[in-house]
Amino acid sequence: MRETPAFSPGTWALHGLVLIIVCIAEAIGVLRLPIGIAAIILLPMLYAFAMGIVLNPNITRATRRLLTPGVQKFAGGMITIAITPFVAKFGTTVGLQIQAIIDAGPALILQEIGNLGTIAIAFPVAVFLLRMGRETIGAVYSIDREPNLALIAEKYGLDSPEGAGVMGVYATGTLIGTFVFAIMPPLIHALGLFDVRALAMSCGVGSGSMLAACTGALVNVVPEQKDLILGLAGASNVLTYATGLYVGMFVALPLTEWLFRKARPELYNQG
Repeated sequence: MRETPAFSPGTWALHGLVLIIVCIAEAIGVLRLPIGIAAIILLPMLYAFAMGIVLNPNITRATRRLLTPGVQKFAGGMITIAITPFVAKFGTTVGLQIQAIIDAGPALILQEIGNLGTIAIAFPVAVFLLRMGRETIGAVYSIDREPNLALIAEKYGLDSPEGAGVMGVYATGTLIGTFVFAIMPPLIHALGLFDVRALAMSCGVGSGSMLAACTGALVNVVPEQKDLILGLAGASNVLTYATGLYVGMFVALPLTEWLFRKARPELYNQG
């Protein structure tokens, strides 16, 4: 595929659409939808994400001429660059909250055990309810963010059943994960079961967009704890990237393979 120059007519059209989406989203602002004792908080990021989905050239024909495959590839590469200032901001808050992070040290480290929760919840659904094949292994061993996707690609290849499973969850998480992470914190906080520090740490799952949505919603609920929330969430996200790959490689993936071999030996042996 021919590379698309950074300032070709197609990329200028992309920048224009992004600017329009941002202006509309910011004009709408933060919306609170009360539901009983809690409230669903809708952030501008959610509107922007929804509008981006609607304008996807695979969904809307009108944008296909502007957003060509080359422009889409360019946009994908820009995500890492665009998220860098956001990550840098979290880095500045981590230092200011270093004592709170040290105090929560064991909890931050042990949160990696939560990666195994995807197996406990999703594995029975995939195998016994949906009757999935070896796609189960790639789909349920983690929440399937970039490091997890890379691990499956290296071990099985993305053209394998395991690769199809990990890509399916990766795409689904990219599409709806941001919405879920923006809605859940206010609802869970309203239950009064978890400390705000625990909720902040739960935002760090290794996804920039999910992290932004989760912390944004939580800060709106507890604005006086903004620095603490951002600091713990940022530290949690860094640790997830640092240790999550190893937990997946040495614990979660072997465990999922063993469970699948026991549950569906006839399909496992076909691999």
